[in-house]
Amino acid sequence: MRVLEGKPEPLGSTWDGDGVNFALFSANATRVELCLFDPATPRESARLELAVRSGDVWHGRVSGLRPGQLYGYRVHGPYAPESGHRFNPQKLLVDPYARALCGSLRWDDVLLGEDPSAPGRPCARDSAPFVPRGVVVDCSGLAPRAPRPGVPWSRTLVYECHVKGTTVRHPEVRAEWRGRFLGLTAPALLAHLRDLGVTAVELLPVTQTAQDDHLAKLGLPNYWGYSPLALLAPDARFASGDRGEQVVEFQRMVEALHEAGLEVWLDLVFNHTPEGGAQGATLSLRGIDNATYYRLDPADRRRYLDWTGTGNTLATAHPRVRELILAALRHWAALGVDGFRLDLATVVARDPVEFDGESAFFAAVGADPLLARCKWVAEPWDIGPHGYRLGAFPPGWSEWNGRYRDCVRRFWRGDAGALPELAARLTGSSDVFAWNGRGTRASVNYLCAHDGMTLEDLVSYARKHNEANGEGGRDGPQDESSNWGVEGPTRDPRILRVRERVKRSLAATLALSQGVPMWLGGDEISRTQRGNNNAYCHDDETTWLDWSPEASRRGLLDFVRRVFAARSANAVFRRTRHLDGEPEGVAVWLRPDGARMQPADWQTQDARCVTLWLDAAAGEARDERGREQASRGALLLLNGDAVAHFFVLPEPGAGARWRPVLDSGCRTGVRRLRGPRVRLASHSLLLLEREVTR
Repeated sequence: MRVLEGKPEPLGSTWDGDGVNFALFSANATRVELCLFDPATPRESARLELAVRSGDVWHGRVSGLRPGQLYGYRVHGPYAPESGHRFNPQKLLVDPYARALCGSLRWDDVLLGEDPSAPGRPCARDSAPFVPRGVVVDCSGLAPRAPRPGVPWSRTLVYECHVKGTTVRHPEVRAEWRGRFLGLTAPALLAHLRDLGVTAVELLPVTQTAQDDHLAKLGLPNYWGYSPLALLAPDARFASGDRGEQVVEFQRMVEALHEAGLEVWLDLVFNHTPEGGAQGATLSLRGIDNATYYRLDPADRRRYLDWTGTGNTLATAHPRVRELILAALRHWAALGVDGFRLDLATVVARDPVEFDGESAFFAAVGADPLLARCKWVAEPWDIGPHGYRLGAFPPGWSEWNGRYRDCVRRFWRGDAGALPELAARLTGSSDVFAWNGRGTRASVNYLCAHDGMTLEDLVSYARKHNEANGEGGRDGPQDESSNWGVEGPTRDPRILRVRERVKRSLAATLALSQGVPMWLGGDEISRTQRGNNNAYCHDDETTWLDWSPEASRRGLLDFVRRVFAARSANAVFRRTRHLDGEPEGVAVWLRPDGARMQPADWQTQDARCVTLWLDAAAGEARDERGREQASRGALLLLNGDAVAHFFVLPEPGAGARWRPVLDSGCRTGVRRLRGPRVRLASHSLLLLEREVTR
């Protein structure tokens, strides 16, 4: 077997019909070896040197190899942590550009780059038996055939979910597809999503993940997958095989969702890797070129800057690291992905240290013809210096609005003084996003996400219950939650009525707020994690959705369908522009007695009741694609108090009346009006629309 010169581009492994070209970047290596494997044995079948170096790329072409070939790298160079170098050819390394991986990482101390018994010296044990291999994949025929849905932002409803958690217990998903990409193609599941009004399925990480050492020692899995080992490779956990099947099945899933009119968004992690801190594993980037790929402490290059809470931070300002990130994004977009949510996205835009809204990364995304068509959402924080950057991302980007989540929770919990901020959150958070010309779509509004309590737990527990995570309950945030009298499950009908009413009010608030709503998968069927608000390490009933008829009956399914249908039917709730600057009367805030809110009313700490009157003129006549849309005047009455209140309705105008659309105060969501004065139950919301009678 002979290595020809090959080409330095593209990076990774590329099949050309008669052989495979291999190209690996390393600026500081002295030698690179390509290791080939036979699937029948863990030992190398060949070790070939990539002797040609073009700039900082080592490359070579091997004739006769085909898709399905397994491979890895051994990279030689100085082991000098004080200079930032941690080369160790005893460690088999995963190609960061691999399109698929075969086998899973088995945690063992042999994976450590440094000898734990001799600090400062490299570990001399061979890690190959414990490390997955790259797979040569031919992606040339995997372009999506179904057209992209191209849903306007104003009509977007995001459903955040986990591939396995959503499909593994669904009775109408084929048994062999449960827990896998193809499970999301089940007609019954697609129908469920469409009936909810969902337009985009946002998947928790589906890139190949690795087991974290501390979880391995606890016997727990990395279920969420926020520990990416190969940024271009679909995780074999979700496929029928690991010799390239994961790529094909991922693409089949995308095509099925597109045919159902649903966009596919991916949650991607470009801020850290599973290699951990200075005492961590050498799996890929650390052994390829540690000094390039990671942010090292300038005062002591043996140490890593940890702005992610995982022990390391990718050096995203470096051109070669940015090139890897962009290659991953282009790869997924070419497979049909419509949008991306970037985990701890502040890290990606630190250029070089402080967050920069005009960073080279944003410029590269905007200039790329494929990526510029995608939808972009940032988790706008990390734990580095000045890391909370909500509202600071550039035009074209949307952001998870944590202030929306916290404010809405506080209001419906009955906290004092929450009303003024609630008004800003209901109307699109212009105080956060309008400063650089961004409209309402910049705010991704949510009540719950994978990280935190489910909606059911938010009203059932006053504190987190994370003992099963093995960290003594110290992990996870403290949510703005309330148990309404009893911690956890109860049969008390009074408490259950309040809990259900609050859940309905939260759901209705989300649906009727300006911005882009995101719904946590399973909240519509009242999924519980039994108070665990950081269930990243549980691959069991804690995190799997219960699709049984009993669970659906207990849940909010019918009500959630109603509230999102009400949003879809009336353009006044789907504005693209902020209300600031609109003419007098387009949006009016009223007290429960029907009078206009005055400045002093907003400052009253115990004020928990308000009415928002949106005139039909608040709705935009056409959506972003130029399609006409209907608008009707609407009244949104909110009672966040612990007691019932009467509200006086304003006069709807000649030849019109107020028609009830939904009431979170009752399970059915339906009520009748008997005059211009209505009674709202505690912790409830009422939506009325103006109906012309003649």
